[in-house]
Amino acid sequence: MQPTGGTVDEGEVGKFAALAQTWWDPDGAFRPLHRMNPVRLDWLRDHLCAQFGRDPAARAPLAGLRVLDVGCGGGLLSEPLARMGATVTGIDAAEEGIMAARAHAQLMGLDIDYRATTAEALAGEGATFDAVLAMEIVEHVSDVPAFAIALGQLVEPEGLVALSTLNRTPRSYALAIVGAEYILRWLPRGTHDWNRFPTPEELGAALEGGGLRVVDRTGFVYNPLRDDWRRGDDLAVNYGVVAVPAP
Repeated sequence: MQPTGGTVDEGEVGKFAALAQTWWDPDGAFRPLHRMNPVRLDWLRDHLCAQFGRDPAARAPLAGLRVLDVGCGGGLLSEPLARMGATVTGIDAAEEGIMAARAHAQLMGLDIDYRATTAEALAGEGATFDAVLAMEIVEHVSDVPAFAIALGQLVEPEGLVALSTLNRTPRSYALAIVGAEYILRWLPRGTHDWNRFPTPEELGAALEGGGLRVVDRTGFVYNPLRDDWRRGDDLAVNYGVVAVPAP
């Protein structure tokens, strides 16, 4: 894959703009993210603490770290990161999502810098962060290599980039498309395009092209009987990647 330019897909942005008012409904369209959030946060906290020499059991283990949440939506990830002490900037191409995020953060008494902008625009301003996070967004961008380049430009030399997404496998089609959108109806039909799910190898190659080196791949596995998520080695459906700037 070669970068072609901008990374925003207006059709994808429109899908999430239409759902903006449901971001904080735990039983609404974003129910899967609400359920997955604890395991994602534990994974991120552990890697951030390891990278920056912090105690994950501390009251505010991320205090002083500047964290960018790319594709922040309504702030499901930004808010708990702020509660862990991080100075959080959340960006999203959907103005409606940013408005929902600002309103909820104000309600919660949290100081989060939300902006309706893109990763490449922010990189163009010369902004950099200790950690750059892109959770469940890479499968919605129009140009993954260009997106990876922007992420690499946004992270400090000693920083960390973390992404989570869906793998392009028969199991992910069965669970994320057929199961989540058609049978369980957790998500509106058409929320995801299976053909845009990057394999770990494809995502790793894109990140390498952005000057980043992958240091961890972790699976996020859903247990339908317990309705919860856990970390594991199974990357067949949901997975996360951690990368650092290449030397």
